[in-house]
Amino acid sequence: MKITRIETIWIDEQPHNMWVRIHTDDGLIGLGETFYVPRAVSAVIHDVFADLLLGNDPSDIEKHWNNMFSTVNFYGYAGAESRAISAVDVALWDIVGQHTGEPIYNLLGGRSRDRIGIYNTCVSYGDCRDYDLWRDGRSGELAEDLLKNGIKAMKIWPFDQFGVMIRDQKGPRYPNEGVGPTGHFLSQDDLKKGISHVEDIRKTVGDKIEIAVEGHSRWDLTVATKIAHALEPYNVMWLEEIILPDNAEAYARLKANTNIPLCVSERIFARYGFRELVEKNAADIIMPDLVWTGGITETRKICSLADTYYLPVTCHDCVGPVALWAATHMMLHIPNAMIMETVRAYYNGWYKEVVTEEIPISDGMLSLPHSPGLGTALREEVLNRPDVHCEVSDLEHR
Repeated sequence: MKITRIETIWIDEQPHNMWVRIHTDDGLIGLGETFYVPRAVSAVIHDVFADLLLGNDPSDIEKHWNNMFSTVNFYGYAGAESRAISAVDVALWDIVGQHTGEPIYNLLGGRSRDRIGIYNTCVSYGDCRDYDLWRDGRSGELAEDLLKNGIKAMKIWPFDQFGVMIRDQKGPRYPNEGVGPTGHFLSQDDLKKGISHVEDIRKTVGDKIEIAVEGHSRWDLTVATKIAHALEPYNVMWLEEIILPDNAEAYARLKANTNIPLCVSERIFARYGFRELVEKNAADIIMPDLVWTGGITETRKICSLADTYYLPVTCHDCVGPVALWAATHMMLHIPNAMIMETVRAYYNGWYKEVVTEEIPISDGMLSLPHSPGLGTALREEVLNRPDVHCEVSDLEHR
């Protein structure tokens, strides 16, 4: 078996998602995904990785990972380079699963559990208006609806609205409350407004639902500490990425000054970034994003590192359908899995338009079928969309 063709695919409707399809000479097609700047990621794959992959056996995954990482690390690995490695790596695992007839979780060593609990990141898309509900002050009503649908945990980001905004950006994602410079002041009035969203949930449903509070790295250590102290009476599940994750000592100071569990961080790339975070006692919950931090190969090592320090893992996913499938394989496998992020606005919406299979979610739990590889594939009609972009490298033209 050898790799004969590599495709990178994205569509204008979802401008930050990119899929990788890797073809083999025996007709298998492995599927990977990443998120953000698809043209840059595509350039890395075709200009750098294609020469390392084409004509080689896709089952030598560890070798391919090390070859890709070593090549880009000569110039610095984080960013588009790590996203490219992640997407390729997932596609390679998918191929090997299809070739052996086994799900990826079996290739990893089997399952520690047959299903994993989920939380809902409260984003709006299509007919599902979860973000609008809580942002408009109806977070308790949203919590009730989630519980009626068997979902027992939710995530909101009530303090982003008070951060420093990038107001001169153009495009459908701007102004984006989650993106902007670090904030150094939060008034008491704004603090109370942010807390009111959490308070409404507790008043409406009590402790029946878990609440995660996302920070999107919008605040400095002083404000983050202020927010953490204000949240303490509400028994939240975690406070996530409230400051930038590039200073583990700052997180350690925050952790020492609050009883709120700290969850860090999807923005960290590779095991090397997580090592410092774990060794400096800077986090209570480790959150890698599998399609950013190095794919299945690297994320398994990050999870093992966390397990060595008796820390739970929750995989980040507010990204795309392939990322969710891949992360679920990981979460079913690792012993220290805590809970899996999902977005019902997405898996009940646009995910159905791009992949062939829906991921099984029932009563607040996520499972996977005993299907070879990932268990889903890119719909062929995606390739025929008028807004599709597809770049190709193959053996015939190299």
